[in-house]
Amino acid sequence: MQSRLQSSPNPWLHVLVGAGALMLLLSAPSSLAQQSANDDAGKQAFNNSCRTCHSIREGDNRLGPNLNKIVGRKAGSLPDYNYSSSMKEAGFVWDQDRLTSFMVKPDEVVSGHKMQPYGGISADEAAKVVAYLQAAGSQ
Repeated sequence: MQSRLQSSPNPWLHVLVGAGALMLLLSAPSSLAQQSANDDAGKQAFNNSCRTCHSIREGDNRLGPNLNKIVGRKAGSLPDYNYSSSMKEAGFVWDQDRLTSFMVKPDEVVSGHKMQPYGGISADEAAKVVAYLQAAGSQ
C-alpha cells in the first residue's frame, strides 16, 4: 500500500499545473491582441506613408519599387525598376536601422534619390512600417 501512495503524483502538482495552464490561457488573448494591434498599426503607417508609391507584393513596382523582402536586399537592386544612379550606387544592404533612417531623413541616407517631394516621417512611424514590411516579407 505504501509503494502505491509513493507512486501516485502529489495532488498539489495537479493544482500547480492547472493554475499554470490557466495563466497561459488568460495571457494568450492579450498577447495576440497586442500583436494584432501592432500589425494593424504597421499596416496603417505603411498605407499612410508608403502605399501611394509602393507595394509589398513581389514584382508589383509602381512609381516606387516594391518593398517585398526589402530588409536584406541590396539598395537599388531590383532588376525591373529604374532607380536613380545614387540609389544604384549606394553600396549597402537595407537593414532595419538604415531603412528606418531613410524613411525619417531620406536625403541623409541616399542623396539624389527619386522620392520627391517625400520629406520623411517620424521615427515612431518608420519603426512601425519596418516591422510591417518584415512581417509581410516573411509570409
